[in-house]
Amino acid sequence: MATPGFIRELRGAIGHDLLFLPGVSAVVLDDGGRVLLGRRADDGRWSLIGGIPEPGEQPADTAVREVFEETAVHCVPERVLLVQTLEPVRYPNGDNCQYLDICLRCRAVGGEARVNDDESLDVGWFAPDALPPLREFALTRIALATADRPTWFAPPGTTGHDSRAGASRP
Repeated sequence: MATPGFIRELRGAIGHDLLFLPGVSAVVLDDGGRVLLGRRADDGRWSLIGGIPEPGEQPADTAVREVFEETAVHCVPERVLLVQTLEPVRYPNGDNCQYLDICLRCRAVGGEARVNDDESLDVGWFAPDALPPLREFALTRIALATADRPTWFAPPGTTGHDSRAGASRP
């Protein structure tokens, strides 16, 4: 994920200190129930599409923008799947971040899936039973998107880092 300009400006002031940021991820499904994934340029792994909202941008707008920017697919957000604070991350450059992920289920409504920017090496549609190797982060969100389950969030008093969303649903 490319670092937005406003984050680079903040880093100029705070250095590598922990920065708490919003993030939006999208599980995009087509009419056949396939999941849209991108193979990331930074680590070569398949992943859901997502990114950081611009200041003042609503999460649904972030999902629509990021999906189009990275894959050329137009989508419509349908519902919130999950709200979760993730474990802190230290990037190779020394930056420390922690994200609050808002994951949205989205429906593809147009466009043809292709690499549309420099953040992806490949883009593709996958049947839920034929997914490439994915991190638990993506698998959990795909499971929520393909099931009729309520929005997941960590119950009060828990750390909220349990990536097995649904293991302790409220």
